[in-house]
Amino acid sequence: MKKLFFCIATATLILSCNNTPKDFVTVSGKITNKNSDSIVISGYQTKNGESLKYKKVLQVSEDGSFKDTLKIQSGGFSLFDGKEFTSLYLKNGADIHITLDTKEFDETVSFTGKGANENNFLAESALNQERFFKDLSNLITSPEESFDAKMNDFVSDFDKRIANTSLDTAFVNMQKQSLDRLQIGIQQMREEKVYIATKLANGTVSPIFENYENFNGGTTSLADLKGKYVYIDLWATWCNPCKQEIPHLQKIEKQFHDKNIAFVSISIDDKNDHEAWKKMVTDKQLAGVQLFADQAWNSKFVKDYRVSGIPRFILIDKEGKIVNPDAPRPSDTKLLELLNTLSI
Repeated sequence: MKKLFFCIATATLILSCNNTPKDFVTVSGKITNKNSDSIVISGYQTKNGESLKYKKVLQVSEDGSFKDTLKIQSGGFSLFDGKEFTSLYLKNGADIHITLDTKEFDETVSFTGKGANENNFLAESALNQERFFKDLSNLITSPEESFDAKMNDFVSDFDKRIANTSLDTAFVNMQKQSLDRLQIGIQQMREEKVYIATKLANGTVSPIFENYENFNGGTTSLADLKGKYVYIDLWATWCNPCKQEIPHLQKIEKQFHDKNIAFVSISIDDKNDHEAWKKMVTDKQLAGVQLFADQAWNSKFVKDYRVSGIPRFILIDKEGKIVNPDAPRPSDTKLLELLNTLSI
């Protein structure tokens, strides 16, 4: 009887232990044609009210397999294999197995195990969005009826997948919020394109900037440059794509140095980065007209041109009228083609 009682007690204890919620996630998998000897899982975690970067490096063996446990707060993460990313949703207690072939990364990434449904949902969403945004430019400039129909189809597919899949409630809420933000973002892009096509059309009078600080001293306004073509570069010292355009811009400036065109670089750095702007102009020997915008992103000129990202280039003619409100970058051969068509 004592032995029987002991066995029952032991079994109860084991069962009790097995039912204890896990405070970690187990992640394992197999990568075919691996790109690296490790993968990185990263995201953001909250500690004492502060959002902190989370990063865990998982070693990948010769045969492409990996396995590790992660102590995390449930939420969204990303997996990076050295070349490409995929989104993850990790929740404590999950035991997820990942398989993928790097030669067709997005098309082959797949999940099994506890917590797989949410991650397979993310993988399918990524493919759907890739197809949906493949022709984004034509989508956002399409007639309103066509635009609305495509957006409705996209949302309808999302709703069906949500309804037909067993998913964590918190994950569903996150996905719905993400979809809302995506729709708002696309609508804003559409409104911006429509605005540019109408209010900033070729031949319309350009918005102006006035009394921007000139690196060489004093201030400069767009009106001061009337009588010349004006190629404007909106940039900032913290913007890497902007800095990558500098050598190409310098080359174009040299080609047209004796022509009737002004190359104007307007920094939209914050006032706190004013000295960084001056230092970069000096260190990189930036030519042309170097100006500092009055209110960074809140500058009227920036808002009037609906600038949502930089670098942004604008071409204005000798009369102060718009030639191209979103002109080719200096690194694009189309810029040289465009300039050569003008009577500069």
